[in-house]
Amino acid sequence: MSDQPAPPAKYPDPRVGAGQAEGDRPVGDATRVPPPEPSVDPKPLAMRIRAYRVLLALGAFVFVLDQLTKWWIVANVPFNPMHVHGGGEDIEIINGFFYIIHVGNTGAAWSMFSGQSLLLALLAAATLVGIYFWRHSLGLRDRLTQVSFGLLCGGIVGNLVDRLLHGHVVDFVDLHFGSYVYPTFNVADSGICVGVLMYLWHSLRTPVKAPEPESR
Repeated sequence: MSDQPAPPAKYPDPRVGAGQAEGDRPVGDATRVPPPEPSVDPKPLAMRIRAYRVLLALGAFVFVLDQLTKWWIVANVPFNPMHVHGGGEDIEIINGFFYIIHVGNTGAAWSMFSGQSLLLALLAAATLVGIYFWRHSLGLRDRLTQVSFGLLCGGIVGNLVDRLLHGHVVDFVDLHFGSYVYPTFNVADSGICVGVLMYLWHSLRTPVKAPEPESR
């Protein structure tokens, strides 16, 4: 009888799959777990807001300045829908040229669509929504474009708030050029006009680029 110890009994390896012989199992592959698929997380909200910080900051500045000036006008200057000058109905800044008055405009620029304040308010809201959804096509990652739309959006929101609060836009800057009286306007109107002109000028000077993709 041999003195050599008997070989240890073989027990099935639970790590070996059914129908696969233990000897066929690749060495070192039993406990290997496939790495998880890399997940693509959307950019944090704070990072997405920072990308448009110039637009948001300038828009907020225009809106606040517009509302503060209108609040002062409503509180200190009598409502003067007939554009009467003198007799305490207005404030003369430069005789024959620059006056501060308090009028209400239910239409758009140059009193177009007069009496359609609700329709214009809905149009302003739709414009803001459109700017948000088409921000990539509009190239709002560009710094100068953000300046343009900051002025534009701040002005749109300022006049929109007027229509909701007063039923009309509060205008107060009254300029006279001889016998011609320029349509009375406000800070929001100035922001809208300057913003549109800046964007048109910048668009004509800048070649068209494909919009950059952004994680939603």
